[in-house]
Amino acid sequence: MTGSRQGGALLVAGATSDAGKSVVVAGLCRLLARRGVRVAPFKAQNMSNNSVVTVDGGEIGRAQALQARACGLEPSVRFNPVLLKPGSDRRSQLVVRGRAVTTVGARDYIDHRDGLRAVVAEELASLRADFDAVICEGAGSPAEINLRRTDLANMGLARAADLPVVVVGDIDRGGVLAHLFGTLAVLAPEDQRLIAGFVVNKFRGDLSLLQPGLEQLATLTGRPTLGVLPYTDELWLDAEDSLGVVADTQVGRPGPPVGEQWLRVAAVRLPRISNSTDVEALACEPGVAVRWVDDASRLEDVDLIVLPGTKATVDDLEWLRRTGIGEAVVAHARRDKAVLGICGGYQMLGTILDDSVESGRGRVRGLGLLDLEIEYAESKTLARVTGDAYGIPVSGYEIHHGQVRHSGDAPLVQTAGGVQEGSVRGAVYGTHWHGLLENDSFRRILLEDVAEHSRRAGFVPAGDTDVAAVRAAQLDLLADLIEQHLDVDAVLALLDQGVPRGLPVVTSELRSGC
Repeated sequence: MTGSRQGGALLVAGATSDAGKSVVVAGLCRLLARRGVRVAPFKAQNMSNNSVVTVDGGEIGRAQALQARACGLEPSVRFNPVLLKPGSDRRSQLVVRGRAVTTVGARDYIDHRDGLRAVVAEELASLRADFDAVICEGAGSPAEINLRRTDLANMGLARAADLPVVVVGDIDRGGVLAHLFGTLAVLAPEDQRLIAGFVVNKFRGDLSLLQPGLEQLATLTGRPTLGVLPYTDELWLDAEDSLGVVADTQVGRPGPPVGEQWLRVAAVRLPRISNSTDVEALACEPGVAVRWVDDASRLEDVDLIVLPGTKATVDDLEWLRRTGIGEAVVAHARRDKAVLGICGGYQMLGTILDDSVESGRGRVRGLGLLDLEIEYAESKTLARVTGDAYGIPVSGYEIHHGQVRHSGDAPLVQTAGGVQEGSVRGAVYGTHWHGLLENDSFRRILLEDVAEHSRRAGFVPAGDTDVAAVRAAQLDLLADLIEQHLDVDAVLALLDQGVPRGLPVVTSELRSGC
């Protein structure tokens, strides 16, 4: 791209949730960055409990952090100015420009729409002024016409900024041609005129069999399919949200063990799980099999149980007890086998959780595996952190309301400021730090400890696993797939020239004539 194309932007929308728009955005960002384009990601509004702390001290959706890395940028609140973090089926924490401002339901969220729309417009305009290209990601599906009036991230954004829109459909789940056509057809004419083309994602098989359908779709809609991206199971890091966290499924694709034995990890799939991606670093290790579980029977004979973060710690602790998983975790620890709690999972391992903030339940008994008391504060801790664990420099980030009021166990980490963080008691470990497992040397020592407590002398940690390199390789693979299977010149034309003029509106007459 040349200087004349500065400020170009387009929106990648999805025909369904989890259609692949996040990875398409990340791949486009990586491809453009490799070509020397100054590119930035943007998601006006995200709903996800997978978040990270940004360089400017706020929090954004983890998918936008990955997209920022694809661009060669540090994560910033500019890339995701509105974030909704569900704490129940009806209420979500509203995060604006990286800071929690209130808790909202679907109806009272409407009261915030005008102010949020202004925030979104301001941030997008700022990015377009600073970058050659901005690749925007939609939220859910633009075909949710019942929500169109309050939409900030799909056609509401596209209409406000006059953005060309590319709709991604997941062929792996079936019905992709109907999804793509239907997404266009239910929109108002003013919105339809912004839909510039389609992308088919996760295709496997003979493309010649699909081609007649794509040609018919073009005839019906007057819009091209810009590419058919192949299915690959090599892309699994940094999932957008909990849709991909399914019980009794394996995380990643573990390589064969370096030694003679495997380590088996059970990650508990909590109902309100947050930052589920923490366990992905374990799955990068050869010989470490990580599986999501949601019933106690799946905890038999595992070597490590991980309790991840949660947006509703006390509610999910009650779920642990109700399902029998809590009792199984305690029994596992009493056999001197390893348990790791992260953030909310760490708090569950303590003796007392005093929560008048998230659940309003007051003092609640924890699992009692750590000498730890937690009290919830109104203000949320948001920080990027560094320290030392096992004599090794480590880093991570914190996102939590719960504060340690008492800890009688040895610390897991000494922070750079001299503060003790986390807990270790025998084979039970806990930390508020997300991202701690991405520290390669720390992770290897922890796995050695897990193997020792499980009496798996045949397990040998790999000495060269580099999670950052694995992530970079996946981003490059995304860019390669897009370069090979997408009409990149057409995408560049959309960025340079904006919405194509004269795109037809799908009407009942057009439908009946085909």
